[in-house]
Amino acid sequence: MARPTSPGDAAGLGRARAGAFVLPALVLIAVFLVFPALWTIYLGLTDYRLTGLAAADPSFVGLGNYVTALGDPRFLTSLWLTVLYVGGSAIIGQAGLGFTLAWVLRTRTGPVRRAVEGVVLLAWILPSTVVGFLWFALLDRDDGTLNALLGTPGFAWLLDYPLLSIIIFNIWRGAAFSMMLYAAALENVPPSHLETARLAGANVFQQLRDVVFPRIRRHILTNLLLISLWTFNDFTPFVLTGGGPEGRSEILPVYVYNVALRGGQLGAGAAVSFLILLINLIFALAYLRLLRGRPAEPAHGGTPT
Repeated sequence: MARPTSPGDAAGLGRARAGAFVLPALVLIAVFLVFPALWTIYLGLTDYRLTGLAAADPSFVGLGNYVTALGDPRFLTSLWLTVLYVGGSAIIGQAGLGFTLAWVLRTRTGPVRRAVEGVVLLAWILPSTVVGFLWFALLDRDDGTLNALLGTPGFAWLLDYPLLSIIIFNIWRGAAFSMMLYAAALENVPPSHLETARLAGANVFQQLRDVVFPRIRRHILTNLLLISLWTFNDFTPFVLTGGGPEGRSEILPVYVYNVALRGGQLGAGAAVSFLILLINLIFALAYLRLLRGRPAEPAHGGTPT
């Protein structure tokens, strides 16, 4: 006669089954995330290079690569350019344009709305390399479409305004995500609250400040976190400018590429990559701290006066 299954045995069997389902995902995470991260940290502590004696027998240099990077004016310039790139294209550009499109289209129906959403989404879903080459053709000095439209042949957009060019490019390419997220968030704002605010004499800015933004605060912070991290690690501007001219658009991902692959200093490049990871963690922790702040709206759900 079989022994009855006890609650402890059933719980253990359930945990074993759950572990069996989770195990493949844990293996993939370990292989594609944990191991590369640990390997990058290790390389950052060595003088490993692509060629030469250091490629065959790298030496342990400790924090030497980090000290060298933090004292390198080129690294500090790239960091500052990356801050400008993220602030201009993600925090101001993508978030601002995405919300504006979502706000304007929220009451629109018909082919106009579908056409605008289709164009914006198309810019987002196309491969980054394809979009980069399209913009290179648009901004080219000799045969660029923009110069042909403006009647300014020979104007070198990518040479004279490289950082501004990649900022505008990234705004155009990434505004779709913010638009979709804000469009979903605005569905949570009761139309009756906006109507009450209008009847009370509130203008559009006051409606946004007192009614809309408090209700979608968490959506705003989540969007800013995601697009900031994506933009901070974006390598696509390399297709347009290659980091030039004279390093004026060399954001940190491009700087790592130039150091690690073009310069052959894999150890130094790995150290800078780890510094980028730490900066990303600081970003994430700051946004998560804001997300854990006070509730976005009163508990009773009343309309602000």
